[in-house]
Amino acid sequence: MKSKTTCTSNYTKLLNTLEELNMPALRANISTYIDLITSGDKNVTDALYELFEKEIEEKEKRTALYAVKTAGFPFEKRLKDYDFSFQPSVNKDEIIEYGSLRFIENNENLLFIGSPGTGKTHLATSIGIEAAMHHYSTYFITMQELINQLKRAELENRLEARLRHFQKYRLLIIDELGYLNMEEESANLFFQLISRRYEKKSTIITSNKNLSKWSELFKDPVITNAILDRLLHHSKVIQMIGPSYRTKDLILADKESEEQSQNW
Repeated sequence: MKSKTTCTSNYTKLLNTLEELNMPALRANISTYIDLITSGDKNVTDALYELFEKEIEEKEKRTALYAVKTAGFPFEKRLKDYDFSFQPSVNKDEIIEYGSLRFIENNENLLFIGSPGTGKTHLATSIGIEAAMHHYSTYFITMQELINQLKRAELENRLEARLRHFQKYRLLIIDELGYLNMEEESANLFFQLISRRYEKKSTIITSNKNLSKWSELFKDPVITNAILDRLLHHSKVIQMIGPSYRTKDLILADKESEEQSQNW
């Protein structure tokens, strides 16, 4: 019969081993399950199964959090944080459907078009976070930074590698297209990337420019048509019309003040 000292020593070794194996959930729950086995409330097989299920669940959570952290999001906002009542032009049911990520499985694109402050980046980021947490490789980047990286890569003779880098993501989110006009070189670089992703991966784009104005942005109508052709085929366009989401609190305060004045 093993002594109490030996059992304690082995238990300590077990805890140390679980720590070395980076199994925090299993380590945190092992004592409880040993007691359950000892009392006869759990058999060994069920206890081991439940312990490893807890560990797998914990690892999936850590993986999801790491994916969100490394995706480059400007902030962490979820769909539940968006005030759909403030932007009635946005169909809530439609956005929730996009949050199901079925569009990624279908290699479809989403284009959020609207004035500054209407919540385009919020919705794009929220959908991106859902994708990252469900193990779709996801990356967020502004249009300006994307073009800067591609131009720099071209100068350094590593454009192919950089295009492959952005091509690999199941979901690529390109924010703020339309704030800066692009010369022919930039438009061509953007076209190359969109062409590589066409019908293979999903892209979300936010823009303050209506699609009819994109020819002014890219200058060359041929390039513009080629880009739109690939983006709009298998895509959903979400038009966002309304006041700036950033001034929401001020607008609501003014409305409340006006209502109070009318009641006097």
